[in-house]
Amino acid sequence: MNKTINKKDIRDFFFRGLMFESEATEFQKAGIQIGASSTYAEEQLLSESLAPFSISRRNKALEMARLYSVLHCFENEIRELIRETLSENEGLDWWTKLPTKIKTHAESRQEIAFKDSWLEGEKEDLLGFIDFGMLASIIIEKWQYFNSIIPSQHWLKQRMEELEKTRNFIAHNRMLLPSEFQRIYMYIADWNRVIGL
Repeated sequence: MNKTINKKDIRDFFFRGLMFESEATEFQKAGIQIGASSTYAEEQLLSESLAPFSISRRNKALEMARLYSVLHCFENEIRELIRETLSENEGLDWWTKLPTKIKTHAESRQEIAFKDSWLEGEKEDLLGFIDFGMLASIIIEKWQYFNSIIPSQHWLKQRMEELEKTRNFIAHNRMLLPSEFQRIYMYIADWNRVIGL
């Protein structure tokens, strides 16, 4: 049977789709799940991946994962602050105006990353190859652009040095004490308040 589709059929089809979408949103607001939940799927995948390990180890890993997530966001916000501030004040070629030591370090690490072609991921952004501690050095080197944002160089160095120690501790999969968690969250909250995040 060959049925001809007319404009009214197409319009009705789309209208029913819009109505369903509208109703689905209302159901979701009421706590009723419609369709597949990506959050649930992610939780299941994580649960399955961690299942072979002891409950204690899993709980510690999840605590550290939260902290890692916060540090990941923090570090990349600093990189973005540097990129935006220097682009705005020195132009798109701001990278060429950084100290030679910093540029050479990043460029050599980038070269190694390109040689390890089996590793996939971001390799173009030279600022991504700068060590965490060097980020403070860039800000201090270009202080005239950051002094209206950051209270003082001492304030910056103190927080960055503490957070770098923490970052390196976490990067080597060592567990921190709860008091250390609170200090890190406090430093990052303080930074976010000052910078305006």
